[in-house]
Order: sequence, then structure tokens, then C-alpha cells
Amino acid sequence: MLTERQKLILHAIIEDYIKSAEPVGSRTISKRADIGFSPATIRNEMSDLEDLGYLEQPHTSAGRIPSNKGYRYYVDHLVQRHFPLEELQLAKKFFAERIQHTEQIMQQAASILSGLTNYTAIALGADAFNNSLKHIQLIPLNDEAAVAIIVTDRGHVESKMVSIPDDVPMNELERFVNFLNDKLQGVPLVKLRSRLYNEIGSELEKHVSRYQELLQMIEQVLETSQEEKLYLSGMTNMLSQPEFRDVEKAKTILDLFDESVTLARMFARHPVGIQVRIGTENTLEAMQNCSLVTASYTVDGQLIGTIGVLGPTRMEYAKVIGLLEMLKTEMGNLISKWYK
Repeated sequence: MLTERQKLILHAIIEDYIKSAEPVGSRTISKRADIGFSPATIRNEMSDLEDLGYLEQPHTSAGRIPSNKGYRYYVDHLVQRHFPLEELQLAKKFFAERIQHTEQIMQQAASILSGLTNYTAIALGADAFNNSLKHIQLIPLNDEAAVAIIVTDRGHVESKMVSIPDDVPMNELERFVNFLNDKLQGVPLVKLRSRLYNEIGSELEKHVSRYQELLQMIEQVLETSQEEKLYLSGMTNMLSQPEFRDVEKAKTILDLFDESVTLARMFARHPVGIQVRIGTENTLEAMQNCSLVTASYTVDGQLIGTIGVLGPTRMEYAKVIGLLEMLKTEMGNLISKWYK
């Protein structure tokens, strides 16, 4: 548990290092208006913070830099999320303009993020926005099992083995599937579950006696997986950061940007909400000198996509988190309106 004085000094060191990219000494911190301690007191606290693993001394100079543990504590306990008014207004202006399709919103969101942060921005969106249901098929294999198939208007096919509820006659299964096709054809995939449960559930009850069991049977197929699209912007921004002036480090990052499948899979595993992965918290070795801040957004409770910023561990976390929170909300609201 850090003391209040240690928290204040750690916060000051991290903020100063984010701006300067140079090791921070006690004299520099003592000159800050919000720090009322002598250089000697600050040196002692810096030494204790280093012993606790929150700071590192990169060479023989008196200056310290934050460790991954120090950044983690800063993000979890100290960061004051910053919403730069001018930049937020610029981003909001984009969302106020007429956008023609989801691909445009993903590309522009990545472009906005990279431009406002000077880091690399990544956006991952499922193609479920642009796919609608063409039809559902249920092919019985025997009295207990069937293959359920969903076909979209773009030709995507998803199939899954399902268990048929006990003693459901075949004519009941046919009536159920015909009803779904009649009511759900042309519905965007992102709206299937909500439409099924919120709008036609009561009507289905009138036509199919054991509809709840049958819905449970078909629900897992309605969660059909979709091809995901990855958009990157500002890929060379990382090269302007002092940490990546080393040729090998720069090459490692640029090579990573060519691995779109790897990035998409990694991005897809991020939980809902704002997530910050710092340094070695990233599973990909190429990203272990970086921090990745992501924000996932939903439509009707379904995860639709993720946007994020990749930068050095010396990242402006307050600014990045503030921008991502705003973009996550605006993107979710905009996409929701399209599918009402």
C-alpha cells in the first residue's frame, strides 16, 4: 500500500516522463507547483518506490523511469481521465455527419484516433452489420439430433449440431422453422436475438406449443460467427516515438502490422469496456514494449467491435482513455440507430 506522498510523487514522475521521455530526477519533481517536498525527501521516496518495483533506474544517472508495475498502478489508481475539449469536438463533428456504411465508420474512427493521439489506431468490426438472414434450415438426423443451418444474404453459411427436445414431432419442427423464416428474413444478424425474444416471442407462442425449448435449441446457432474486418491507421506513428528509434524494435512493430489475422484474433479476445494492457501484459512478444488501450462497443447487448490505440508504454493514458470512452459511446449510439 503506497502512502499519499508516494502516490503523489509516482504520479508526478509518470506524468513528467510521459512528456519528456527522459529519466526524471528528484530536483525536477521538487520544482513542480503541486509538490511541496525537498529534493532529499523525494529522493528517499523514489528509492523506496524503486525497491517496491514501481520505478526503475535505467543507468547510473539519478533519474528514474516508471516500470510496467508503476504504469499499472497509475492507470488503476492515479490517472485522471482527460477529455480535451477541442479534440472531442472534432471527433463528435465526424459522428454528426452523414455516414453511409459501417466500413466508413470503422476507417474514420481509426483515422481520428491516430491523428489525435499520434499513435497507431486499430479498429476491429464484425461483418455482422452488413449481413442479414436469408433463411434458416433444420435437417433432422434422427429423433434426437439435427443440423441447424443459417444462411445470410451474402452467402455466409453457419451450421451446428443441435439436440432436438424430447418428443417434439417433425411437423412442430417444420412449423417452428417456417415461422422463423417468415418473421426474420432480411433482419440484420446483429438484431436476430433481440427481434426473436422481444418482438415475436409472444406471437411464436400462439403457433408453436413448445417454443421455449425450440428457441433454446436454435439460440446457439443464432450467435453465428462472422468474418471480422481489421482497420489500421497511423502505422508509422510509432516510429516517431523515441522508444522505437532502435531499428530492430521498429522492424518488430512494423512486421506485426502485416499480421492482420494475428492482430484480429488478439483484438477479438479483449473483454467489453475499456481495457489497458501494459508491456508484458500483452501476450504477443512484439507488443511487450507497448501499451494497448481498447474499447469494445455493443448493439442490443451484443459485442459488435473493438477500437484501440497501440503506443509505447510511455503513453498519454489519460487522453487516450478519454477519447476511447467517447468514441465507444458515439459509435454504439450511431450503429444502434441504423438498426432500429
